[in-house]
Amino acid sequence: MGVTMGTLLSRGLPSAGIYVGPLAWFASTVANYAFVPWICAHKIRVIPIVALLLIGASLVGAYLSWRGYGAASEAAPSPDPTGAGRPHRFVAAIGVVTALLFAVVIAVHGAAGLTFSGCER
Repeated sequence: MGVTMGTLLSRGLPSAGIYVGPLAWFASTVANYAFVPWICAHKIRVIPIVALLLIGASLVGAYLSWRGYGAASEAAPSPDPTGAGRPHRFVAAIGVVTALLFAVVIAVHGAAGLTFSGCER
């Protein structure tokens, strides 16, 4: 049974922000270092553009977690015999906050790309 895009957008994915936000930040950090030789050679600042794309990815993760939070609050989970509960709402809330935090960090990286070219010595 596969998960379709419509299902993801309507029901969300509670843990999406927990994974997408940090992965987008990691990609931003790697891109900031990897593009330095190209930026110095071509004098085109691509870091803010990359940052905007990765902020968008992180915000998509936050949105999916937010939708998962809403879906978890609508449906009452079946009782868990272990007593551990089902922390879908908590995971979704942490996912939203995590993805938003990493979006801000990526924005700071992008703002630094507006000021510094990477060719400074």
